[in-house]
Amino acid sequence: MVQRSVKFSDLISVKEFATDYSRMGKDYILTRFEGKSFPSPHTASPFRFDGLAILLAFGGIRKLTINTDRHNIPENAFVIISPESIVRVDDVESDAVSAYMLFLSSDFLESINIDTNVIGMNYTRAKDITPILAIEKDESVLLRKYLDLLHLNASCNEASPFTRSIGRNLVAALIYQLIEIGNRHVEPDNVEPARSRRVNYVHEFMRLVKKYYRTERSVGFYADKLFISPKYLSLIIKETTGRSAAQWIAEHVILEAKNMLRFSGKNIQQIAYDLNFTNQSSFGKYFKHMTGMSPSEFQKS
Repeated sequence: MVQRSVKFSDLISVKEFATDYSRMGKDYILTRFEGKSFPSPHTASPFRFDGLAILLAFGGIRKLTINTDRHNIPENAFVIISPESIVRVDDVESDAVSAYMLFLSSDFLESINIDTNVIGMNYTRAKDITPILAIEKDESVLLRKYLDLLHLNASCNEASPFTRSIGRNLVAALIYQLIEIGNRHVEPDNVEPARSRRVNYVHEFMRLVKKYYRTERSVGFYADKLFISPKYLSLIIKETTGRSAAQWIAEHVILEAKNMLRFSGKNIQQIAYDLNFTNQSSFGKYFKHMTGMSPSEFQKS
């Protein structure tokens, strides 16, 4: 099944499925699904959204595939779906569905000035870049209240000059709250907190990798962007995240390659070209070195 690329402007189509729907300009769209309003797995094709999506699931959504990994979704859970991830709904219990879905545009995300130093080391070091976290019932009630406020802000303050500022601050507060809840549930690492400058380098490196990994696989390229040496960049990334800079770059490349092999409908030569490999052979060697199988073997798996 070929995936659909969905831009923020395309999301108005979710209105026909949602029990409640609100939109604040080009900033965010909030939907609530109850019962059979949620799209059936039999009719919903995989989709890729160019912004950030936050799913708060109270029940009924059992399985999602995010990129190439299939996840069980417990009752009372939140799912943070990073930009450009491919999502497929695999299993739902229609009558029991109860969920909110918040879509945040990339431009709006850039306007929310969140201090990256408050993001716990657990998230920086986490191997799973798409958190799915089971939470307590009182925590899900709290998060629902944030989302209800976002819905009211977009629905009731359309003419107010302060609507966007209110929305920006509510979203920032929601994200901080998600971080706080996440830190309660994840075991802390036994490491000393990195200095502010190092943490900022790590987050800037991650941002650059997300932007350039399709064309740049050299650690030196990212070090130049950060005005530091490749050796120092490799050191701080390894010490802070537990994985090397080269591993992070390769993970993004391989994840994109897997998504394209499985969902894009393109042949291997086209995928090699899109990921800036000199030819299909060099892409095949890189993919096999990283995954243990050839691109064609992966497609058949």
